[in-house]
Amino acid sequence: MKHRRGRHKRRMSQPPRPLFSPARHGAQRDRMARLPASANFLAPLIAETLLDRLAMVTREFSRTLLIGAHDAALADHLRATGTDLTIAEAGPRLAAGTGAIAVEADSIDLPFASFDLIVWPGGLDSVNDVPGALLRLRALLAPDGLLLGAFVGDGSLPRLRRAVMTDGVRSIARLHPQIDLAAMGNLLQRVGFTLPVVDVDALTVRYGDWFALVRDLRAAGLSSRLTPAPPPLTREEAARIAAAFAGQGDPDGRIAESFRIVHFSGWAPHPDQPQPARRGSGTASLAEALKPKD
Repeated sequence: MKHRRGRHKRRMSQPPRPLFSPARHGAQRDRMARLPASANFLAPLIAETLLDRLAMVTREFSRTLLIGAHDAALADHLRATGTDLTIAEAGPRLAAGTGAIAVEADSIDLPFASFDLIVWPGGLDSVNDVPGALLRLRALLAPDGLLLGAFVGDGSLPRLRRAVMTDGVRSIARLHPQIDLAAMGNLLQRVGFTLPVVDVDALTVRYGDWFALVRDLRAAGLSSRLTPAPPPLTREEAARIAAAFAGQGDPDGRIAESFRIVHFSGWAPHPDQPQPARRGSGTASLAEALKPKD
């Protein structure tokens, strides 16, 4: 039996729809740049912790990549160390105003082994290809280079998550999925980082109402960038969420919301690095893990 050619075209598989919208992400980043620096309360807290951990490393880094141009104080501190600083920024206007490269973190295309240090103060949890982004950063590091970063992780915003699931609110995804500690540690090892360290800082912030929390999330670039964008809340839905959030308050009427800041680090392999301990032994401190080779 002869087969007819050209009658049917092969159905090509479509690439999966991205979870997050780069366009919305860029717009959020540019909006952050228009707000006073004091509006983003998370940025200085994360930067302080990252700098404290970086201070544990008794070596100099001559070439540094900073992912995110929103924290000018952090950029200035890194430059003050004498490093040659390159900044990657997803917000096009923010990038143009700071001399940064306008690019998403999972799309950075620079020569391999270009940097001795990469600092990422927030955002890993909102890239479309987390393993791919980490793999790119691993390739950008020279041997014995350090990746140091943080993001808002699993277990954050529990009261907000309960509030958006209240009766009378459409069951449409409005909050991002979150990465937990175990997954992050596995990802670092999977893409080739050595001596990975992942830990968490718990932060509690007390709010007068849901609207104040929303303002903080927007100022920190943590509002939804899911795609497709969910329809705007109706006034009734917003009122229901606000009431459900307020219903979780303390006796004084304020609501204690939780943020879990996941900190992570990993080294690009080098022959002189100590070998990692057997998995599960976990007795080394972060300070010890961040020390460079002798």
